[in-house]
Amino acid sequence: MGIGPSTKETSLHHFQDPLIDLLGKDPDIDFQGVIIVGTPQSNAMKYLVGQRTAIWLEGMRTNGVIATTDGWGNSDVDFANTLEEIGRRNISVIGLKFIGTQAKFVVENEFTKLVLDFNKSEKGIETEIVGANTIDQRDAAKALASIKLKMRKDNQEPR
Repeated sequence: MGIGPSTKETSLHHFQDPLIDLLGKDPDIDFQGVIIVGTPQSNAMKYLVGQRTAIWLEGMRTNGVIATTDGWGNSDVDFANTLEEIGRRNISVIGLKFIGTQAKFVVENEFTKLVLDFNKSEKGIETEIVGANTIDQRDAAKALASIKLKMRKDNQEPR
């Protein structure tokens, strides 16, 4: 389990990342940057990386986060925990992930319901074609609209 060829982000994708490009150009967004978090083997470290990421974002006074992952299976533990740690600190958060026909996280919480699927294959499976199931402009636009709506909603509700 983990990542397959179709969900791998190539160097070209990193240099021309549609999500970063869109966030950087949007006048409504104060784009703070990118945090890259690994996927540790031990469960204790899986929880630690989520806590540290959330503390870092809290210290930056971040209002909203779009969290992405290119893994599945055991990587869901880190991703779900990171989403929860961010959300527990009253930071609006949505996620982006290849889900496809898997349609279920290994672990779930209230924040995994806010994850958008960036599957592109008709069958909803890993295609073994490098980059075929990575974030594109449409996914980026959906994520941007989703985080803006989430932030607006969260700012209207008492926390």
